[in-house]
Amino acid sequence: MSELAVVTGASSGIGREYARRLAAHGADLIAVGRRRERLDELADEFPNIRVHSVVADLSTPAGIQDVIHAVGSQPVTLLVNNAGVAHYKPFIDLPEEQAAELVGVKVLAPTLLTRAIAPGMVARGAGQIVNVAGMIAFSGPATLEQVGLRRAVYAASLAYTLTLSQTLHAELSPEGVTVQALLPGVVATEFHERQGMDLSAVPRMSAADVVTASLRGLELGETVTAPGVEQADLLQAVFSADLTAFGAQSPELASRYRS
Repeated sequence: MSELAVVTGASSGIGREYARRLAAHGADLIAVGRRRERLDELADEFPNIRVHSVVADLSTPAGIQDVIHAVGSQPVTLLVNNAGVAHYKPFIDLPEEQAAELVGVKVLAPTLLTRAIAPGMVARGAGQIVNVAGMIAFSGPATLEQVGLRRAVYAASLAYTLTLSQTLHAELSPEGVTVQALLPGVVATEFHERQGMDLSAVPRMSAADVVTASLRGLELGETVTAPGVEQADLLQAVFSADLTAFGAQSPELASRYRS
């Protein structure tokens, strides 16, 4: 039986590179995106691969259900939750509809797509889930001077993706299902240009390198893959500190809060 991969945001950037890489290795695809012509180009590029194109807006419940319906009961071997939108704006200036779109694409869609597909993986005792976030997931403690951009909702959505991936891996890995959080830095794609940002002068990683890191990270058994971080022990130090703080809680009120 051939492998079947579901890739969201497959019409450009990391998602398109992921789809092309998987198709080149013989995997059938359910390719999800907003631009029909881009998805058709992908299907034309791999005539010997079954490519089911799904045009869907994952910021909407209807779009999410379109993808779930397209998958149906098919045995998915790999789910790549890659679709993204940024809307970098100060929180109080972020229009309600853009905030809802961001949370829909980066929080609700990956959650519901994973919820629809993971049970089949567990039943078969095998499967891989990649949730694409970004290094901005670690930027919560940063001052505005350190990050330079106001993007509270975007950063929070990536932090959700990171935590979801880690906790879900702990839950599903005993059942044979691997979950990876993929955390690239700045990538040379259309992503920022669509937000009206010119980052052409900024050093950026290629989408191809990001996908290479993800696939190798799966082979290495990484739950968190950060393509641009050379010292992997830095990541482990962050997670160890998280667990230290988590384990240090007590039912007694901390002394600094006592009058």
